[in-house]
Amino acid sequence: MTSEMELVVDAGGDVRCIYGEELDLREIGKLQITRASHVEPDAEGYWFADMGPSGGPVLGPFRSRTEALGAERGWLASTGTISRQSPHQGRGSALRS
Repeated sequence: MTSEMELVVDAGGDVRCIYGEELDLREIGKLQITRASHVEPDAEGYWFADMGPSGGPVLGPFRSRTEALGAERGWLASTGTISRQSPHQGRGSALRS
């Protein structure tokens, strides 16, 4: 099984990505990790991805955490969140879900 991790490098050399452990991001440089969402269950066991930290909606309900994480990644990709420059993110930054 292969894992992929998308890294976006801007003209100034800043690298942005959705945090994962496929690569040791410390090898790239100093990290600034910023939370992109909160993925949590409700009292009935349904899962929601609250995209509020990224300026987005609450996604869900989902039957599993895996589904919620997939929706979270899909929303981040579809909105270009990892490719937009944010004042809170710098060299080697990563969005953590």
